[in-house]
Amino acid sequence: MKTFLVLAGSLCATIGAQAQMQKKQVKSPSKEPMNVLFILADDYGWNDLSCMGSKYYETPNLDRLAERGVKFTNAYATCQVSSPSRASIMTGKYTPRHGITDWIGEKSGEDWRSMNRHSKLLPADYTWNLSQDEYTLAECLRDNGYTTFIAGKWHLGDEGSWPEDHGFDINKGGWSAGNPKGGYFAPYNNPKLTDGPKGENLSMRLSDETVNFIREHEKKNKKKPFFAYLSFYAVHGPIQTTKENWNYFRNKAEQLGIKESGFAVDRTLPVRQTQDNPVYAGLIKQMDDAIGNVLDAIAEMGLDKNTLIIFTSDNGGVSTGDNYSTSLLPLRGGKGRQWEGGIRVPLLMQYPDCQSGTICESPVIGTDFYPTILDYARLPLVPEQHKDGVSIFPLINKDKIEERSLFWHYPHYGNQGGDPSSVIRKGDWKLIYYYENQHCELYNLAIDISESEPLNIQYPEKVKELKTLLDAWLIEVNAKIPLPDPEYIPQKEAQIKQVWKTEVLQKQEKNRMQMFRSDWEPNEDWWGSMITID
Repeated sequence: MKTFLVLAGSLCATIGAQAQMQKKQVKSPSKEPMNVLFILADDYGWNDLSCMGSKYYETPNLDRLAERGVKFTNAYATCQVSSPSRASIMTGKYTPRHGITDWIGEKSGEDWRSMNRHSKLLPADYTWNLSQDEYTLAECLRDNGYTTFIAGKWHLGDEGSWPEDHGFDINKGGWSAGNPKGGYFAPYNNPKLTDGPKGENLSMRLSDETVNFIREHEKKNKKKPFFAYLSFYAVHGPIQTTKENWNYFRNKAEQLGIKESGFAVDRTLPVRQTQDNPVYAGLIKQMDDAIGNVLDAIAEMGLDKNTLIIFTSDNGGVSTGDNYSTSLLPLRGGKGRQWEGGIRVPLLMQYPDCQSGTICESPVIGTDFYPTILDYARLPLVPEQHKDGVSIFPLINKDKIEERSLFWHYPHYGNQGGDPSSVIRKGDWKLIYYYENQHCELYNLAIDISESEPLNIQYPEKVKELKTLLDAWLIEVNAKIPLPDPEYIPQKEAQIKQVWKTEVLQKQEKNRMQMFRSDWEPNEDWWGSMITID
């Protein structure tokens, strides 16, 4: 039986830590339905949008969302990989608290040796299913009169821990898988999503499902609010697009000028230095078109007058590993890595009467969505659940929130070259602690957003201060840490890393140039993705 604490009365009410959490429905004091549309992209980088500075990718629909609403320049996911950050959105808790610290399905402990990475440490064990004891955002909204809907990626557990088990009334496409098993064109190979015509685009299908839900909801339950969670599988690999999109962005890359080299090794793996991947650009366009479809429908139905719209990503873009899809420069690294490219994400918000074109530079994080949405919906907060988040509406209204530190804990090795580490950001200062060698790196993001030069020597007292705060937090959240592997052989690890720095680098440079060839042909399972009816 799930348990939770509902605080009635003042939003500022407090309850002792020993109070028992009991399920109880609380009605919203709002007389008008306050709808929520939460759009989550997968592996979408901080600057993979035109409105965030990209000269190559085209995102007109996300750009208009930014123009009409609020753009956050210091927004963060709670982890550099997907499952942990998605769980934090649903729970309002940092990853060590809910226990999902790596993407569900990755090996840990002694099982990690089967990956043949020959790493110095054995990654910490983690939770593989979102706990039934968590009172999710969807459950809270449902219990307060909302109709709850999800279309797309879930990746928070196996059957028994799917969206319908955690507060969603309707589930279209959310299950165990973290990537589109059938690719981005029907058939989808998804047990929670019926196939459309062969070649139907997955992103647009999820968008259509969302629009259909909203239309049906307005017909039947107009006086009842809705929570629609449009959780794209895009732009996660395998990256796929149409021949038309590939050709358009291939030509655009030529017009902008194709650089002879597109990668540089950063410690371990090659890192993409250029935004010129025509397939990835086409995949982004497909997602942006799908977002436009929903935004148009919201406006057409007049729901923009009472709907909060949020767009963000679950972690940074993929610049190393996977499909080496994008460059996030000037940010360092990308998905799976501890630097800004792995955890800083785009965040756009639009809500009734918001000041158009607002830019918010204050740091915010994925745990903040839970209380922010409750604040918008005029519902009592549930601080014993979303204990690591705060409502960010005061920031948007030019007010202040209490100064706080932000934290990350990833006791694993990322597929994209990331290291087991813990991180704290306080003000402009950021400290990364590495478990392999018990070493810290100190950066000041205001003067070095690229994290190019550690400042440990210049500011030893700041290192000490932040490390003390980080250690206290790790104890508070009962964080699990990686352990030394007694079978570790340094020479074998060195051989693996040498392959990454040479053979993998050469392969990625070759793959990049091949995509610009006019006669390039991708896999037959997705090329020629025109809708056909057999």
